[in-house]
Amino acid sequence: MGRPTEVRVRVPASSANLGPGFDSLGLALGLYDEVEVSVAPDGVEVEVVGEGAGRVPCDDSHLVYRAMQTTWNITGATEDGTAPTGVRMRCRNAIPHSRGLGSSAAAAVAGAIAAVVLAGRDPALERDTLLQVTAGMEGHADNAAASLLGGFVVAWETAGNTAERFHAVRLDAHPGIRPVALVAGTESLTSTTRGLLPDRVPLVDAAFTGSRTALAVLAFTQHPELLMPATEDRLHQGYRRPAYPESADLVDALRSQGIPAAISGAGPTVLALTSDCVIPAGIDLHGFVTMPLPVDAHGARIDVG
Repeated sequence: MGRPTEVRVRVPASSANLGPGFDSLGLALGLYDEVEVSVAPDGVEVEVVGEGAGRVPCDDSHLVYRAMQTTWNITGATEDGTAPTGVRMRCRNAIPHSRGLGSSAAAAVAGAIAAVVLAGRDPALERDTLLQVTAGMEGHADNAAASLLGGFVVAWETAGNTAERFHAVRLDAHPGIRPVALVAGTESLTSTTRGLLPDRVPLVDAAFTGSRTALAVLAFTQHPELLMPATEDRLHQGYRRPAYPESADLVDALRSQGIPAAISGAGPTVLALTSDCVIPAGIDLHGFVTMPLPVDAHGARIDVG
């Protein structure tokens, strides 16, 4: 495909876990970050507009560029001279940071795709590389796979000779599912919330969560009427409650009104899985911004200049 000098990548947000599917289930959502990257003679310049502006680095430590450099190293583009020696980058961010909507995964996906394109490679033929890079940076593939592939994803890992390998399968989400993200005003770090999880859980809780994860695959793709039991969890949300008590209370309130709801990723955003984007009257939404977000069916999109 030659070596383009410019590329624009549009990447959707994502919600991971979806209740019981810890590190294994993800859903792409219609909220997007856009990254424009052009080849430059040397150096790295980054402009950030929107979410993260004034807070994230604007040099070669920016997450998008780190994903680009990782991709070039893995594909050998640095050694064979196909990697640019410099880039200029503009990030238009709409995905809230540190809220559980996959902003870091989206940035990694944008960078990895831009790196492949600017090195003259076909992203469609580098799908596995893109997943390995982005999931590897995250440590799990649920958010990255959803942003990359779109729709509803099931992700897993296998042990390789030198490192874990990441895998994902994309499925079509049922059209009757109309997600609403209730975005908390506070932030949460995955590293903090993971620190609240125990090393061991009771066997009965593991069996319960395993059954609900299997049910979730059916509910999200074919039978949304099963979403209430399918989003029950005993593996992680209860242990993380101290990190976001208001979000946990909101999940409880929604579920008591018949709305399947779960903490989105590491939180503190709550994902309500409605059929009509309506949140019942009487639910206290103080401290949360209501964002109806359709399921994104396409994943990352590329415009080559």
